[in-house]
Amino acid sequence: MSTTICQVMGFLVSSLGVAGCMVATAMDMWSTQDLYDNPVTAVFQYQGLWRSCVRQSSGFTECRPYFTILGLPAMFQAVRALMIVGIVLGILGLLVCIFALKCIRIGNMEDSAKANMTLTSGIMFIVAGLCAITGVSVFANMLVTNFWMSTANMYQGMQNVQNRYTFGSALFVGWVAGGLALVGGIMMCLACRGLMPEESRYKAVSYNASGRNISYRTGPYKVGSGYEPETKTRKGAGYEEAAQSEDGRRSYPSKHDYV
Repeated sequence: MSTTICQVMGFLVSSLGVAGCMVATAMDMWSTQDLYDNPVTAVFQYQGLWRSCVRQSSGFTECRPYFTILGLPAMFQAVRALMIVGIVLGILGLLVCIFALKCIRIGNMEDSAKANMTLTSGIMFIVAGLCAITGVSVFANMLVTNFWMSTANMYQGMQNVQNRYTFGSALFVGWVAGGLALVGGIMMCLACRGLMPEESRYKAVSYNASGRNISYRTGPYKVGSGYEPETKTRKGAGYEEAAQSEDGRRSYPSKHDYV
């Protein structure tokens, strides 16, 4: 029962993690304009993985997608790739996990096959979570580096107006989603141990051939023969005859007795 609960909970947690990765990838607020020095502004800018947006004080928002791929930074493209790989692996893991659930019976599928599928889906969830966490962390590192560079330029008077960007809500969603996918994958791997079938134990089978009873066992075994008690009795009888013969020999007088 505990194995089934662990497997179902792992599936639900991983599903939330994969859904969160998809939401974080589609969100536009990966980086938002820092309003520390200018809390009142007519224009508010924020950027995502696929487009940049500008929101005016009147409430009008205009978004413009990135029309270039080669013109984007290499780290930016790496973040895109990591998030996409995480989503693909998460979806494949969900499909495999659905068929691996112990509460669902499909044909004559054995428990060993379900255990292997559960382990496979768990590994996929773990890799998907690591991809999401890595992608979000790389983007956050880029923001921190650009923020301090912009701050240093502003204080040195090199630029009068400098837009600085800070963490957006999509980063936090991505971190939480990656953590959920990672935890769900670990739970699936733990549930795999409970699904593995125990070692089969075979009872002893007796075969009767030419008057002998021989028992075959999987572990240490004894070979019993039907002639054992007879040989013991024969040996006993032989010993008795030998003893009687010795007693008889001792009863006859020898030549030295007549002298």
